Amino acid sequence: MVFVTLSSLSSFSEVSTPTFNIPHLDKAVHFTFYFMTVVLGVLAIRENFKGAISLIKSIFMMICIAIIFGMIIEVVQSVYTSDRQGDVLDVLANSIGAFFGGWITKIYFSRKWALKWK
Repeated sequence: MVFVTLSSLSSFSEVSTPTFNIPHLDKAVHFTFYFMTVVLGVLAIRENFKGAISLIKSIFMMICIAIIFGMIIEVVQSVYTSDRQGDVLDVLANSIGAFFGGWITKIYFSRKWALKWK
């Protein structure tokens, strides 16, 4: 979450980076950040609580946290940064990434590769 926050609020205008002319690449980056946030968040919750919280509750909790966090970041970008602006399509990409992260986590860990706790 720290990486997502710093990446979302930092100014890269003074940094010399190669440019790629890939349409909507930023939306793919938003999707990936929030996909991984949910997957890693669910794993962290399950590890820290040793299975006391069900997989479904962990997924639901992380999806909600990720979506709310993404909305807050977009508002902060538009209000407190000078060279970044909030974007509703970024919120949509974040949310879709969060839902896909939850869906993949559910599929991957529910059946054959269920998370086992000692």
